[in-house]
Amino acid sequence: MRDRLIARFGIENSDNFEVLTIFDKKIDREILDKNNPILDSLSSKYSTAVWFERKMRDDFGIEIKGSFDNRPLLRHERFPAINPLRKDFDGKRVEFGDFKPYKYETVKGDGVFQVSVGPIHAGIIEPGHFHFSQSGERMLHLEVRHFYTYRGIEKSLEGKDWFECKKSIERISGNESIAYQIAWFDIFTQATQQEYPVELKKYHCMLLEFERVAHHLTDIGFIPNDAGFGAALAYASMMAEDVREMLKKICSHRFGFEGVDFEVKGYDKEAVLKFVDELQDKIEWFEDWIVDIPSLWDRFDTTGILSKKRALKYGTVGVVARASGVEIDTRNSEFYKSFGFALQSEKSGDVSARFKLRIKEIYNSITMIRNFIGGFDEVEKMVDFKDGEYMSFVESSIGELFMYVRFKDNLVERFYVRDPSFINWQSLYLMMERDIIADFPLINKSCDLSYAGCDL
Repeated sequence: MRDRLIARFGIENSDNFEVLTIFDKKIDREILDKNNPILDSLSSKYSTAVWFERKMRDDFGIEIKGSFDNRPLLRHERFPAINPLRKDFDGKRVEFGDFKPYKYETVKGDGVFQVSVGPIHAGIIEPGHFHFSQSGERMLHLEVRHFYTYRGIEKSLEGKDWFECKKSIERISGNESIAYQIAWFDIFTQATQQEYPVELKKYHCMLLEFERVAHHLTDIGFIPNDAGFGAALAYASMMAEDVREMLKKICSHRFGFEGVDFEVKGYDKEAVLKFVDELQDKIEWFEDWIVDIPSLWDRFDTTGILSKKRALKYGTVGVVARASGVEIDTRNSEFYKSFGFALQSEKSGDVSARFKLRIKEIYNSITMIRNFIGGFDEVEKMVDFKDGEYMSFVESSIGELFMYVRFKDNLVERFYVRDPSFINWQSLYLMMERDIIADFPLINKSCDLSYAGCDL
């Protein structure tokens, strides 16, 4: 089996550009001429390389040779005429650029027409555009286009110390705040050459599983809702809100902001145990309720199929991958196994599989939460960082989160993060080709991908 592509990104050095390509078993480094930076594309071998390469082109002005798609990714129609991650860009003067129309990928032919959805939606989600080629109700092709809210996070963290960066990093994606914090904290312990104490790690992992449960509960409500059964959303939302309230009691914030810190915060362990016991009873009742509604499973089964072969080809992660039989989970380690982790998966790769997998993972998370409850521990709040580059992997509620930081003189020289959704968004169109456009919201929600995690 070929290496799995995890990330590909650029770094500007004083006299060259450096490109890091992260695989699951190796790291490739390429040095490019700063006056004429040209990079050979990997897109013919790794389909998801194309977004990484388009981003590098927008970020640094690196030309990509041999790619099947060199359109802008971040630079929308009037994006300023800048490469925002270049060292000579200081952000002090930014003006709209000339209008440059974007050419969507479309299918042509008799009776084929185009449907645009977004970027502004009738809801509270971030902007995202979905462009369909249609033949009647049948979806022939979908192009996903995001990155409307470019926030400049990578650039804004340059030159800051670890402590100054933390508040921004934990707010990159609200659904994954604790996962981002754990990745950042892991990098802190590496850079300060400290051990990650077991009790503190257990506490952080417990918070992460609470975050996962809250997110999965929201999903198992929205999926039936998008099949026309709103009662499921009401009940699951109630459970998700209860989890958020318990998270607030444990770490002082319902989204876990500032929850991953240097010591275990005091919390009522008996109350946590009582809560998860009651929550499990509610989820068991919910599962029995939903399983006994045939009309829902008529919508779920065989809808939005992603085969295992395609899931592997696109390097998918998280629920999207595991529902297609790809057994990949960053938690599949001796540490997690010792606290009750068991890798969950399904095989059919459809909406049904993604729904059932979330319920299985909720049960497993509850088991781990019980086992993670523990004692007190802390890490020294050191300020001396060893210069160098550090990487961390965390299994967020959406999938594998990858974070990279290079420190120089105790300050961040390059910060990069690859949200799991950056990978999984690219596979979404593969799930549409057998289905009608009315199934799009259902398929999309069954993957529940982050917009914010991509819009850095």
